Amino acid sequence: MNRRMVVYILGQMLNAEALLLLLPTVVSFLYREQGVAFSFLITIAATVAFGALCTFRRPQNRVIYAREGFAVVALSWLVLSAFGALPFWLTREIPSYVDCFFETVSGFTTTGASILAEVESLSRGLLFWRSFTHWVGGMGVLVFVMTVIPLGDNRSMHILRAEVPGPMVGKLVPRLKSTAKILYGIYIVMTAIEVVLLLFGGMDLYDSLVHSFGTAGTGGFSVKNASIGAYQSPYIEWVIAVFMLLFGINFNLYFFLLLGKIRTVLQSDELRCYLGIVGASIAVIAVNILPMYQKVGVAVRHAAFQVSSIITTTGYATADFDGWPQLSRTILVVLMFFGACAGSTGGGLKIARLLLFFRTMRRDLRRMLHPHSVEVVMLDGKPVSEDTVAGANGFFLVYSAIALVTVLLISVDGFDFETNFTAMAACLNNIGPGLGMVGPTGNFSAFSDFSKLLLSFAMLIGRLEVFPMLLIFAPSVWRRR
Repeated sequence: MNRRMVVYILGQMLNAEALLLLLPTVVSFLYREQGVAFSFLITIAATVAFGALCTFRRPQNRVIYAREGFAVVALSWLVLSAFGALPFWLTREIPSYVDCFFETVSGFTTTGASILAEVESLSRGLLFWRSFTHWVGGMGVLVFVMTVIPLGDNRSMHILRAEVPGPMVGKLVPRLKSTAKILYGIYIVMTAIEVVLLLFGGMDLYDSLVHSFGTAGTGGFSVKNASIGAYQSPYIEWVIAVFMLLFGINFNLYFFLLLGKIRTVLQSDELRCYLGIVGASIAVIAVNILPMYQKVGVAVRHAAFQVSSIITTTGYATADFDGWPQLSRTILVVLMFFGACAGSTGGGLKIARLLLFFRTMRRDLRRMLHPHSVEVVMLDGKPVSEDTVAGANGFFLVYSAIALVTVLLISVDGFDFETNFTAMAACLNNIGPGLGMVGPTGNFSAFSDFSKLLLSFAMLIGRLEVFPMLLIFAPSVWRRR
C-alpha cells in the first residue's frame, strides 16, 4: 500500500472541497446570512489546513494500484462528508453532528434521505450547499478532481473503476483525463438546460439551481417541505421528470450521440430495458391510481413523475405515494432495487447488472439441459467476459448480505418492518424516501444515532457499489508492499 500517495490525494480532495465551499459562502453573503457565511469560512479554513498537512510533502512514489484506488475512493467520501457536515453543525441549525453527518452523506451520495422535518426553516446558504453536494457527488467527487489533479492515466484508471457505478468501466477516449472532462462537460450542459427550462416555468434562479442540482445528481433534496409538489405546476413536474430519466441514462451514450453513432445508442440493451421498465411501470401505476385522481392526465403525470424519481433513485415527490394502492407501492419498492443505468448518476443495482444476472441464469439453465453446449453471455451484441459475469454475481451476494444485516441492526429501534425495510432500501440504493415513517412526508429523525450512522454507511456502500467501502476494513489492503 502506497500510504503516502493515498494521504496526498486525500489532501487534494480537501483542497477541492474548500473551493467548492466558496459557492455557498457567496450565496450566504448574497442573502445577508453573515452568521452562516462565517460558518462556511471556518469550515473552509479547517479544510484547507488539513489539506495542507496532507499535501505538504509530495510523495516520491506516485504509483497507484487497485487497492490504493479503492482506499482513496472510500476514504475520500468519508473525509469529504465529515468536513462537509461542519457548516450545518457550526450554525447549530442541525444541533447533532451525527444528524449533520447523515444529511451530508445523503447529499454527496445523492440519496436524499433527510432527518429534517422542516426544510424551509434552514438558511438559504445551507440549503444551497445541501443541494450542491448532490451535484458534486452525482458524477463522482473523484471524477471531478481527476479533471484537475495531474495524475497519469495508469493511476487514474484504478480510481475511476472504484468510483464509477456499473459492472464495466472504460475510457471514452484514449486519455482518461479527457474522458473525465467529456463526462463533466455533458453533465454541466444538461444541468444548465434544465435550469433554463425551470426558469421558463416560473421558478426563480435560486430554486431552479438547487432543483437542477438535485435532478442532475439524482439526489432529491428540495428547498420545499412538499418537494416538487409545492409548486403545483404540471410544466415543472414534467421538466423534472424528463430530466430525471435523462440523467439515469449511461453518459457514454450521450457521447456516442455527439459523435453521430445513433445505431450504437439504439443497440444498447440496457437503454431499451430501462425505457421498457419505465413505460410499463407508468402504465400500470397510472391505471391503478386513476380512481384517486379521476383524470387520466393527472394520474399519468403523477405516475410518470414518481416512477422517474424512484427508478433513477432521485427521490423527489409530487404526491404522497405512501397512500397509493398496494400494487403501485409494491412496484415502486421493486424499482428502488432496479435503479438506473450503469454509468449514470443514478443508484440501485443498475439495469446492466440485472440483465447480466438474468442472462447468466438463462445460460446456466440451458447448460443443465445441454451440458456440452457452449454459450456466451451477451450484452449490446458483444460477449461479456466471465470475470465481469462472476463480478456481477458476487456483487448480488454481498449486496444481499449487507441489506439483510442492515435491516436486522436498525430493527433494534423498534419500528415496523415496512419502515425498516424501505429505510434500508432507500439508503442502500441511494433513493431517499421509503414507506411508512420514512415516506415522502416523513423523515429519518426518529432513528437512533447508531442507526443513522449505520444507514450513512449503507448510503456510502450503495454509492460506491459495495467493495471500496468494505475493502478499507481488510488488513491486507493496508500492508506495505
